Amino acid sequence: MWSEAGPSYEPAPPLRGDAVADVAIIGGGFTGVSTAYHLNRRFPSLRVMVLEARHLANGASGRNAGMMLNWINGVNYRDPELTRRVYDTTREGIDGIVGLIQEHGLPVRYRRDGCMEVLTDARRAEAAHARVEQLAAWGISLQYLDGAALAKRLGVQGAAGAVLDATEGQLNGVDLLRGLRPLLLARGVALHEDTPVLRIREGRAIELTTPGGVVRASAIVLATNGYTPRLGYFTTGVFPLHSHVLATEPLDAEARAALGWGQVAGFSDDHDRIAYASMTPAGEIVFGGGSNAAYAYLYGSRTSYPGSPDSAPRAFEAIRRRLVGYFPTAERLRIAHRWTGTLGITMSRLCSMGVRGEHRNVYYALGYSGHGVVLANLAGRVLCDLYAGDDARWRALPFYMARLGGVPPEPLRWLGYHAYTKLTGRSPRRAG
Repeated sequence: MWSEAGPSYEPAPPLRGDAVADVAIIGGGFTGVSTAYHLNRRFPSLRVMVLEARHLANGASGRNAGMMLNWINGVNYRDPELTRRVYDTTREGIDGIVGLIQEHGLPVRYRRDGCMEVLTDARRAEAAHARVEQLAAWGISLQYLDGAALAKRLGVQGAAGAVLDATEGQLNGVDLLRGLRPLLLARGVALHEDTPVLRIREGRAIELTTPGGVVRASAIVLATNGYTPRLGYFTTGVFPLHSHVLATEPLDAEARAALGWGQVAGFSDDHDRIAYASMTPAGEIVFGGGSNAAYAYLYGSRTSYPGSPDSAPRAFEAIRRRLVGYFPTAERLRIAHRWTGTLGITMSRLCSMGVRGEHRNVYYALGYSGHGVVLANLAGRVLCDLYAGDDARWRALPFYMARLGGVPPEPLRWLGYHAYTKLTGRSPRRAG
């Protein structure tokens, strides 16, 4: 859906023959393209190469709900200083995305008129109200909406209140990545699509084997998120989770009003299996989550969901039922798009950005656990600063060199995931 109504796209040619790079970036999603952009901007003479297994934005970057959200999953927000630091960092991340689009005049569909967390339980609504007041005392300005105020802005059924963050929004990630491609190529960044990396041999010079040739690089960037274990890295730190999403036909102003959707980019709810929705500038409702059926883990951490969307009818029907439960008039809407995307999930839900390897030349950022639109774009700045040795401003953030682990091997991984989600209705994670 995100690629529709945009210009026709001709992928960059695959790698043919051997090549040399200062930095080779594996992955053409938000992390990889953002890192290429920031490295090239800071070090224009650096030989930067991006290797994408399929096409730009083929992974989670082009298969999400597009919500630009603050905060980092997996963090305990009891300390005022840490809370402000995280919020300011992610808000600046959203500012950076919008600023990049505006600076270069990129043809990107986006909106920034706020997102909400909708509370469906009175006690949780009271707790959220108190939390908004606490955050205000710490210098973070959010808005609490009681049931009546929420109804005027978003006619979601069964809501007791909501928290609105007016700095959040929605982004078409396919537009952003494909819009940046000609800019990167004009600045000398090498880009090869349809070029999977089959093998990595570390050393002072790292060798990347692809179907068409070998790339020798002084440093590499693992920008592959949920696909990273396939390269032999973070095999117990991150696992791929398949998320099913649907989108309605475009709604005109009258249809949006009948639905009860006012001026807001999107929302999520307060359930363990979070339901989330956003509306594109063209009026399509993008909806996902809401039950275990909306997600899938495949044995052996397979990263490609088999078949077409028709192969997961239960998943999409469960998502549609949750959509109609929140917006009864959506029963009449035509579902125009259905797709599945691969998330990178960690056990703690905390992402990690850092550098590793005997020669400290393997850079990585992964495990965004549902907050990748902002964090993966931010990762480009973080990894650029790490490469430059100028990373002091990131060291106090929870994701900096965060240790990832706890994902059991197969068959315990598959058995544990399915047993836990069936018994609890929640996705497995450590407490705390």
